[in-house]
Amino acid sequence: MTQPIELYYWPTPNGWKVTIALEEMGLPYEIKPVNIGLGEQFEPDFLKISPNNRMPAIVDPDGPDGQPISIFESGAILQYLARKTGQFYGSNPREQAAVEEWLFWQMGGLGPMCGQAHHFRTYAKKVEPDESKLEYGKNRYTNEVHRLYGVIERALEDRDYLAGDFYSIADMAAWPWILPEGQGQDLDEFPRLKAWVERVGAREAVKTGRRVGKDLFKPLDEDSEDMKKARAVLFGQRAKP
Repeated sequence: MTQPIELYYWPTPNGWKVTIALEEMGLPYEIKPVNIGLGEQFEPDFLKISPNNRMPAIVDPDGPDGQPISIFESGAILQYLARKTGQFYGSNPREQAAVEEWLFWQMGGLGPMCGQAHHFRTYAKKVEPDESKLEYGKNRYTNEVHRLYGVIERALEDRDYLAGDFYSIADMAAWPWILPEGQGQDLDEFPRLKAWVERVGAREAVKTGRRVGKDLFKPLDEDSEDMKKARAVLFGQRAKP
């Protein structure tokens, strides 16, 4: 029996990408919680497999040469798992190129911009009490997320999924980041995107992957002392020698 993949995880959109993929691909895995609010991502043992101090990361005991391999960055993890299983990566070079285009678009655009929109709309005001100082960032990233939603809307004009008529790791990467309420968006403006969100979200593996670690989640915008400490850990990071 294949040994389970170790998934270093916390319930965030980047973490959900990987749990969804593992569920879709039918791979056994074991959750290794990394509490980012307590700074566990800075532990030396975790740094060895994730030099960027970010989760998710995986350790596959059954690597390409039969030896363990560790991988960080959610996009790289999705590519590795798709190649390992031969699933959700397209069936020819043209389809694979399309998957990679949309995967990298998510990694370089949708994810970071949605994250910034969440930050300025929800979390930043817990750190900076003068909301007038946050207005530019809030508007900048809210508008950029609106533009990116429009990119998906146009792409879905002639297809059911991001890379074409087939479901792929590109959809798994993008779907967890479509959180319109926290990003100041209205999905009714984007009917094709809304239908895609529902289409992907109806998959049983997506439902299961999205629920992983639900009991670990705590709202970061709470005013509790624990959440104040968590915000200090997450939003005050500088390089460490």
